[in-house]
Amino acid sequence: MPTSTELLQGTLDLLILQTLATGSMHGWGVAQRIQQVSKEVLQIGQGSLYPALHRLEYKGWIRSDWGNSENNRRAKFYSLTRAGEKRLKTELEDWDRLSEAVALVLGRIPEVSS
Repeated sequence: MPTSTELLQGTLDLLILQTLATGSMHGWGVAQRIQQVSKEVLQIGQGSLYPALHRLEYKGWIRSDWGNSENNRRAKFYSLTRAGEKRLKTELEDWDRLSEAVALVLGRIPEVSS
């Protein structure tokens, strides 16, 4: 089994937005949740996670507030904005289109005729 999985460019943004759709959490909690839900297949390192969080915040898709983590340390907690909810919907539609196209090329699903 491979030790790491490379993500398509832009996929990390989608994963973060989807994770934050379930509620506010601190940055490391986002990475842990993605790892947990993916059954340990996707592991997001700090070098990818925090730049992505800052980029999403800059775009206005998430916001951050300081709070205390479970172990009583100060941490930034991230949450989805309304603009982020709209972007998530668009990203999910794009992902569905992309994954269907890849599946067609790989011969994984039958082609649907109109």
